[in-house]
Parts: sequence; structure tokens; C-alpha cells
Amino acid sequence: MAGDDPEKSPASGKLLQRHPALILAFAVLLVGVMLGLVGNVLLRQRQEMVLHAADNAENLALISEREITRTLQLFDLSIQAVVDGVVNKEVLALSPGMRQMVLFDRSATAGKYLGSLLFVDDHGNIVFDSAAETPRHGNFVDRPWFTAHLHNADAGLYISPPYRSRLRNGMQSIALSRRVQHADGSLAGVVVGAIDLEYFRALFSGLNLGGDGTINLMSGSGTVIMRLPYRDDWIGANLANSTNFLRARQQHERFFVGTSALDGRTRLYVVRTFKTLPLVISVAQGLDEVYAQWWRQARMVVLLISLLAVSLLAAAWLLTREFQSRLKAERELLLLAEVDGLTALNNRRKFDALFEREWLRAKRLHHPVAALFVDIDWFKGFNDSYGHQRGDDVLRQVAHVIAGAPKRPADVSARFGGEEFVLVLPDTNARGAAKVAQRIVDEVRALQIPHAGSSYGCVTVSVGYACSDMGVIEDGKALIAQADRALYLAKSRGRNRAVSALES
Repeated sequence: MAGDDPEKSPASGKLLQRHPALILAFAVLLVGVMLGLVGNVLLRQRQEMVLHAADNAENLALISEREITRTLQLFDLSIQAVVDGVVNKEVLALSPGMRQMVLFDRSATAGKYLGSLLFVDDHGNIVFDSAAETPRHGNFVDRPWFTAHLHNADAGLYISPPYRSRLRNGMQSIALSRRVQHADGSLAGVVVGAIDLEYFRALFSGLNLGGDGTINLMSGSGTVIMRLPYRDDWIGANLANSTNFLRARQQHERFFVGTSALDGRTRLYVVRTFKTLPLVISVAQGLDEVYAQWWRQARMVVLLISLLAVSLLAAAWLLTREFQSRLKAERELLLLAEVDGLTALNNRRKFDALFEREWLRAKRLHHPVAALFVDIDWFKGFNDSYGHQRGDDVLRQVAHVIAGAPKRPADVSARFGGEEFVLVLPDTNARGAAKVAQRIVDEVRALQIPHAGSSYGCVTVSVGYACSDMGVIEDGKALIAQADRALYLAKSRGRNRAVSALES
């Protein structure tokens, strides 16, 4: 039948021309790879931004840790000098003025944020006061910095939670204190010094934390000593059970992203535990600021890549359409070269190629092959009587019957020329060929197309058929010739019939 064997087009050597959709598929693949590579680069840049922000935060935390450690260690030296002095009998025997100078000489190193040094006895009462030879009155037995040493002889340097000073008009402070004990180890008193929280606030204010950054100084137990941005009610808050504090105390991560328990904002955190003091410092930067530069770059890159991708896909689409148009035109030209325009059957050129292939195949496999010649009876008279347009209609109707008579895809039908048609039936013996031939005769007659010039009153056909198993047939031409002779025998016997080559 028509189009039985799709042959290669003139552009068969060009893959893209034969399969234009591959152009668009390749473009999509290329865009996908390009987007993947760009996405990978952007993700790496994002990670680098995080690492850079973590480095900055870590530097700020380290600078703050060193400054606070230096200040508190210097203050502790003054406290230790007083501890040593109040148990020295020679110092205690000095005059009040000289004793004051000896006990509190090192406290002269204190800055404006460091309060006076006090020595209180084992009942919490002030005994010596760096602010005056005659000590001020006060009892501090209830203060944590006192009770810590009362209950723990090994407390060492104790740093208290924030409190409001009774001697300095309620100023927010923390205390550094050390235990003084008798020779038998019992509590003799406590030396304490106060540090104004404004010291930490001033220190942190000099750091560039960004618009949404924070810095927290906390005790080892999680109590907030100072925080910027500052809010009075945050000072003294205990964050020991907060997710961020617990996560930071594990010390498994150099940095992490967490949500503040105080203001509920999510930030990038770096946390350091002081090496020599029971303090923890955290520096956090807002994620918007961490990613701000990356977002600007990413938006620009995504915009450019999107424009490039759209341009590439558009060009690929246009090129695909162009190749598809060319391929369609080539197929139409090929169709015109191989298919009969009137009947849509294979033309003589196509038939010759297909028949040669089937004959060689049948010879190689030792299978039978049959050939049928079909001719419309008294067709010239029909054209003379009814006109060529009606004649063309008859050719189309007969061609439709011939195309449908064989039932297998491998069967080939063609218009041989004029009103003659030919069929090749692979793997078909004489008996099978006879059935197909008779079916064509019967079905054409059943059309009952009026034909006044026919002995049967309607359009009929004559069919001659031959098969390769009907004796010795040397080649395909001989098979066709036998079918042709059978056709003329059918005509000589009165037409409207099928005749075998064996009868000739």
C-alpha cells in the first residue's frame, strides 16, 4: 500500500534536519545545565557570604573577649591585693591612712566604670572601703557575691549577676568578689569590687554590628549581663534554657542560625566561651544583612541568565520550526516523487523499488511472493461517455478497493499506469493470491458504478495473477510478465474475472 516502506529523506545524513525537535531538546538541556552551573555558583557564593559574616562576628566576639578579660583581670589584681592585705597583721597595724594606701593602691588603675573596693566581714558588714578611710555603712549578707563564698570555700573569683548598687544610687552593676579566710579555713570575709554595666555598653557601642546585629554578654549560667540593642528589662534575664544557649554550650558548631529568645528574630550566631572567666559572649548578624550583597548579585545573575535562556530557547524554537518546515517540504516532495497524486497509491517508481526488495527477500528466504495485475474494463469508453472527471473518480474508488484488498502491512499496491494497477503480496502462495484477486473483482463490481459501455452495466475489473511457486521463475520481471499475460487472458475471456498465470 502507499507509504509501505518509509525511505530515507534527502537529509538522512543530517540528524538535526531529520529530527528538528532535537534542536529544542538540546537547547532545553543546555539551559538546564547552564542553570544548574549558575545555581551551584550562587549557592557557593551564598555559603561564602555566611562564612564571611561568621568571620566578622567571630572577630568582634574575640576582640570583646580580650578587652573584657584584660579589664576584669586587672580589677581582680586589685581585689587579690586587698585579700592579701586584710590577713596581713603588719598591714592591719598601720595607721588608717597608710593602711588605706597599702590595701587599695592597685585600685588606682580602675577606670571610670569601676566602683570602689570593699572588704566585708563574715557577717556582711563593711570593714574597709577604698572610697574613704572611714568606711560607709552597709550590710550585704544577702548579696549573691557574698553568699557564694559563704557556702563555697573554693568559689575563687566570683562574677555576680547584674544588680542595682545600694551605695551608688541604684546603678546597674556586676560584682567581682573573692573569699578571705582565717588560718583554719573558715570565712573571714569577702573582698568585692563593682563594675558599672555602662562599661560593657560603651564597649559594645563601639562595634559595628549592622542594622539588625546583636551582642550578648552572659554569665556561664546564662544570665544576661549586657545586650545591644539595649533594653532595661533584658538585663538579668536568664537564657539557660533557651535553644540558642543550649546549642552554643555544646560547642559543636562554629556558628549557627537561630532565633533569639528575647526579640524573636532569626540571626546568624557566633558564640565564644571565655578562656579564663565564667562568661559567654555571642555576636549575631541579621540574615537580611548577611545575604544583602548576595541577593543583589543573585538577582542580577538570574536576570541575565533568564534573558540568555529565553533568547536561546527562542532561537532554538525558531530554528526547530525552520527545520520542521524544510523537513515537511522535503517529505511533500518525496511524497510527490513516490505516490500517485490521483489515487494516493505508490507510483511506478516506488513500486519498482519495493518489488525489487521483496523479490530479493523472497529468493533469499525461499518464501513465495505473488504479483497481481488489475485493469479497469472498458475504461476508455467510460471516459468518452462520462468525462475524465468521472473517470478520475472511478480510478480513486477502484484504487481504494485495491488498497484495502490485501490485509497485511507488508503488502504493496501501486498504480502501474493509466487504468492499470499492480499488487505484490510477500509470503503469499497461489491460493492466497487467488483469494485477493477475486476479492478485488467482487468488491469493484459491488460498487455498482454505472457504465453503459460495459457488458455488465457497471464498472468492473479484470485481474491476472502469478506466484513464484508456479513453476520456475527466474526473476521478478518474469513474475510480472506472467501476471500480465494472465490479465490479458482474463480480458479475452470476457473481463470481470480473475485468472491465474497457470491458465495461460
